[in-house]
Amino acid sequence: MTEGRTLSPKPRLSIVLPAKNEAVGLGKLLPNLQAVLPVDAEIIVVNDGSGDETASIATEHGAKVITHPYSMGNGAAIKSGARAAEGEVIVFMDADGQHDPRDIERLLTKLEDDNFAMVVGARRPSTQASAGRRIANAFYNRLASVMTGFKIDDLTSGFRAVRARHFRKFLYLLPNGFSYPTTSTMAFFRSGLPVGYIPIDASAREGKSKIRLLHDGTRFLIIILKVGALFSPMRFFLPVSGALFSIGILYYGYTYLNEGRFTNMGALLFLSALSTFLIGLLSEQVSSLHYRGLDEDHRRTARDEAPE
Repeated sequence: MTEGRTLSPKPRLSIVLPAKNEAVGLGKLLPNLQAVLPVDAEIIVVNDGSGDETASIATEHGAKVITHPYSMGNGAAIKSGARAAEGEVIVFMDADGQHDPRDIERLLTKLEDDNFAMVVGARRPSTQASAGRRIANAFYNRLASVMTGFKIDDLTSGFRAVRARHFRKFLYLLPNGFSYPTTSTMAFFRSGLPVGYIPIDASAREGKSKIRLLHDGTRFLIIILKVGALFSPMRFFLPVSGALFSIGILYYGYTYLNEGRFTNMGALLFLSALSTFLIGLLSEQVSSLHYRGLDEDHRRTARDEAPE
C-alpha cells in the first residue's frame, strides 16, 4: 500500500469490505482507499462466492482476501472479516463505491475524540436511492429508536467504525443476510455502548443493488422486533399487554351494557394481557443474564487496559 496522507496510524486500523461480484467497484475503490489510509492499515476483502474477478482484483491491489466457497450472505462476510481483522478499530464499508474513503477520517475522529464504541455514517435523505427507501428507512429508524430508547439516525447504513473488542461480542447475534447493521446498532445501544453518527453523502453504486426492498424490508422489521425483544423485552411486551388489556376493558364495557354479563371473550382478552405481561417479566430476567455477562467483559477489559 502507498503511504497515507491524513489518518493517524494509532490505533491500528482494519477496513473490511464484503464483496459479491464487485470487481468493477473494487477496481475504483481500492486505489482511493490506499491513498488515504496509513501504511499499517489492512484492507480485507471478503469474497462472498463471487462469479467475477472480485478476488483477483482485490489481490492485485494488495488487499487481504478471504473467500467463501459459496455465497453465504453479507452478514456472514462481515463476520468473517471481523474475525480476521487485526486492527483495534474496524471500518466496515460497501465495496460498490457508495461510500467516500475520505469520510473514514471523520468516523475515526469522532470515535476517538468523543470516546464512542461505534460511529455510523448516516446517509443524508437526499442521497438515498429512492423515495420509497427514504420512507422505509425513516420508519425503521423511528421504530428502532422506540425499541432501544435512543435516537437512531440511520439504522441500515453499512458504513461504520467500531472498536473490534466490542463488535466481536455480538457476532453470534448477527444474521448472515443484509441486516447486520440493524442488529449491531440495536445491540450496542441496548448494551450501554455509546453510538455516534456523522452525516455522509452516499454516491450511486456501481452495478445493481442486491437488496430487495419488500423482502429484505420485511426481514429488517422482524429483526428489529427480535433484537428489541431480546435486549429490552418490556418495551416490546408491555405495550402489547396494555393494548390487550385496553381492548378487554372496552369489550367488557360493551357486553355489560348490552348483555349484562361478562363473556368468555372478555376473559380471554384479560388472560392474554396477563400472560403477555408475565412473559415480558420473565424475558427481562433472561435478558439481565446477558447484560451481566457484558458487564463482566467490560470490567475485565478495563482492568487489562488500566495503566500500572
